[in-house]
Amino acid sequence: MHVAGRIEDYALIGDMQTAALVCRDGTVDWLCLPRFDSHAIFAGLLGTEEHGFWRLGPAHAADAEPPTAARRSYRGDSLILESEWDTPRGTVRVTDFMPPRDGAPQLIRIVEGVTGRVPMRSALRMRFSYGRVVPWVHKHEGRTVAVAGPDSVWFDTACETYGKALTTYADFTVAPGDRIAFTISWEPSHKQPPALPEPEQALEATEEFWHDWVEQCTYHGPYREAVVRSLITLKALTYAPTGGIVAAPTTSLPEEIGGVRNWDYRYTWLRDAAITLSSLLRTGYREEARAWREWLLRAVAGDPENLQIMYGIAGERELGEAELDWLPGYENSGPVRVGNGAAHQLQLDVYGEVIEALHLAHMTGLSRNDYASLLQLKLIRYLEDHWDQPDEGIWEVRGPRRHFVHSKVMAWVAVDRTIKLIESGDADGPLEKWRELRDDIHRDVCEKGYDKERNTFTQSYGSKELDASLLLIPQMGFLPPDDKRVIGTIEAIQRELSTSDGFILRYPTTGEDAGVDGLEGDEGAFLACSFWMADDLAMIGRVDEARKLFERLLALRNDLGLLAEEWDPRLQRQVGNFPQAFSHVPLIDTALRLTASGAYGG
Repeated sequence: MHVAGRIEDYALIGDMQTAALVCRDGTVDWLCLPRFDSHAIFAGLLGTEEHGFWRLGPAHAADAEPPTAARRSYRGDSLILESEWDTPRGTVRVTDFMPPRDGAPQLIRIVEGVTGRVPMRSALRMRFSYGRVVPWVHKHEGRTVAVAGPDSVWFDTACETYGKALTTYADFTVAPGDRIAFTISWEPSHKQPPALPEPEQALEATEEFWHDWVEQCTYHGPYREAVVRSLITLKALTYAPTGGIVAAPTTSLPEEIGGVRNWDYRYTWLRDAAITLSSLLRTGYREEARAWREWLLRAVAGDPENLQIMYGIAGERELGEAELDWLPGYENSGPVRVGNGAAHQLQLDVYGEVIEALHLAHMTGLSRNDYASLLQLKLIRYLEDHWDQPDEGIWEVRGPRRHFVHSKVMAWVAVDRTIKLIESGDADGPLEKWRELRDDIHRDVCEKGYDKERNTFTQSYGSKELDASLLLIPQMGFLPPDDKRVIGTIEAIQRELSTSDGFILRYPTTGEDAGVDGLEGDEGAFLACSFWMADDLAMIGRVDEARKLFERLLALRNDLGLLAEEWDPRLQRQVGNFPQAFSHVPLIDTALRLTASGAYGG
């Protein structure tokens, strides 16, 4: 009996339209088809085997746990996973991948004998609609097909298969040189069957795709392995047809094991996508930046004054939140949620993130888009009237709105970058009026968001609490790194928001503002915030300390170089949705900063 592994036990494979998570024992526990945000056909990650899985590995006794792979790695700089098992009868390798889509989406698994003769088993249990619907499984012209409502999944292999307990099995033995392929393909149930797969050709094409894509990377510093793996992960989280970027390919992986902080991240947060764009631009990936800018312009077209903080991957606005009560949740962390009710929150910092991304695209020579400049001006006109309102802030709290300092700082960023656009001659606008607005916001933050007694900026106006988003003040150019208020804030966050192992919490969940986020329970150290701390330490000249923190963060990655959203210092494990763009982006940014400063080890 397989149970879901630790979050870091999973590998990511994907085709830039959806993604699967593969556990160390060869079980695919999560896959949504045909898109990231579609219903899962394997939802065992959030429940049990009854909710769908596909295990492929050495045969084992029915009452024993499946053996875990002795070794696994990605094939070079690709998203092709290779797992090897050493058994008493020999060694076997399984290669898992999803070819960049040209037709039906496919998940391909190739079993290869290495030594000896190894008995193997494939166990495929498809459950549609997040594990709730048992499909009709039958044969069609020699192929196995599962159908339920609008969906059909086709299973192809040269092995003989049989059905038992609503599961499709294949039992076989591999010897050295044997290569046996298994493929599932999705197609709308009313259409003709998908073409027969060609696994070996697909493998070759997939490897070539990733090789060519990674070659574009302009970073060649000492942290190249970590940077490239993070870039590949970000590319895998990009929905190729539209350029939208999901925050993570999963929903409801908990921020606290057994807790209620479980959210659906399979959407495009403007903030996450904007910072992802900046990392891609700075490492040579302009085509992804262009595609995201086009996605943004389509998503907000016609209604820029009502900018949402997130959209669907094709620009959808309605992301209604619901709970799936038939799923117990990852390690009983319920509820399991799909959709996201935070979509209509007011988060003023998003305006700054979007305009900063557009500014960076402009500064790095991305071809001019007149509508992008027009959008930027419209967003500033909105901020003119709304920057001084309370909002839900970067962490989308579900408590009362507040005057979050980070939100005001990012409103300043939005105005500052738009002034620079006008000064460059590439847009027209009331320059003097907006310079005054920029000064007004700056003055307001410094007067109301700064605690003189403790020499630190605070989470919100009138609060004594801290917030790790304040670490972005020097990175955004709001104040220079050597300003005493910046240094004081960095040191205060180190004192008050540091875990026992030196990583950074987002904000207090106990104390004066307990319940600021309107939620019960606690959470782990937020990895993005810990990378921001390393950045800030480098900026204020504490480069050796910055490097040590960065390399300790790198050590938290799983064996494949992947990071979830948070780190639980008590349980010493990754928590939150996985893999998380908002963790991999600052990893890249910090690597670039430390490389530029020469602050890295041998």
